[in-house]
Amino acid sequence: MEDIVPEPFPAVAILPLVLDGIDEAAIAYRPDFTVTLFNRRAEEMFGIPASHIVGFQFTLDTAKTPGFETLLPIIYSSLAPTVVRLTDVGSNPQKTKIVLDAPVREFLVASYEASGGFVKIVREVTREESLVKSKGDFITIAAHQLRTPATAVNWTFENLEKDATLGDEAKETVRIGHSAAQSLLSVITHLLDAAQIEDGRFGYAFQPADLIVFLDALLGSAMPIAKQYGVNIYLDRPSEPSIPVSIDPSKFGLAVGNIVDNAVKYNVQGGKVTVSVALEGGAAHVMVKDTGPGIAPDDIPKLFGKFYRGRAMGAKVTEGSGLGLYLSKNIIEGHRGKVWVESEGEGRGSTFHFTLPLSG
Repeated sequence: MEDIVPEPFPAVAILPLVLDGIDEAAIAYRPDFTVTLFNRRAEEMFGIPASHIVGFQFTLDTAKTPGFETLLPIIYSSLAPTVVRLTDVGSNPQKTKIVLDAPVREFLVASYEASGGFVKIVREVTREESLVKSKGDFITIAAHQLRTPATAVNWTFENLEKDATLGDEAKETVRIGHSAAQSLLSVITHLLDAAQIEDGRFGYAFQPADLIVFLDALLGSAMPIAKQYGVNIYLDRPSEPSIPVSIDPSKFGLAVGNIVDNAVKYNVQGGKVTVSVALEGGAAHVMVKDTGPGIAPDDIPKLFGKFYRGRAMGAKVTEGSGLGLYLSKNIIEGHRGKVWVESEGEGRGSTFHFTLPLSG
């Protein structure tokens, strides 16, 4: 008896079944904007039955149609009050974040282009974004509230350290307290900076600077902490007498200072930190090399994330906010630079790299 081979189920028939079962809204339409698919999640998200919209042809005039106020900006993103492009022009899919007002609703939209038309996959993130904003607001308010008493405690210890009548034991207690107060202030400041970055309020005031002079001064200010950890710091000066750049001195100093600070603290007694600069294709390439415990390969992709500590790092130094490298990455990228790290593995030291465009 001859075997009966079933005909393959056409992909065109499978697509509606697949899209109807996903958790995101799916909208398919032809090049003339005639809707061919509107899944169940889309019905729930936009409050429109599929029977009312499949076969309907969208035009800009339909913006006046009652009930389409939320859906139209998804189809025509130019109608949305706020559109954030998440992928490069020409990519497939095109990913955007669309924010509507009155009421506020936020959507992530992936637009796929095919020969027969277009498919949009839409996920509403209004609740998630609201929770993130609430969390950011809480961190900002809490950090602001903590900074005032922490500053007062730090000021108190500063004044006690100047008291010549204190005995040796009391002086040591005051020194420990002052160090703890300074660490607390640093954590609070990092929390505020991270909240501003995530909220888009971390602006920059750029001004001309000489990168060599800047690094020389920064390493000079790092000498006391390096001496405390028994680490030597060197600046390997380039052959160029000066390297003109445009930076926000305070914030760029924070970024580079965090990297140098880590290189000192996550090091060995008698170790060294070498900072060198090279010019490469219209940019300065800065390398911060240490003789510390190194970084495990699995830790490298996560190192610039918030609150992340590598295994070797976490075992060596426990204080700090866990935000230093996260802030460094964002600040350097805010200066149109790039930052990355290389390590030959645990016990072999690390080299942090970052670039900075030259002025002009």
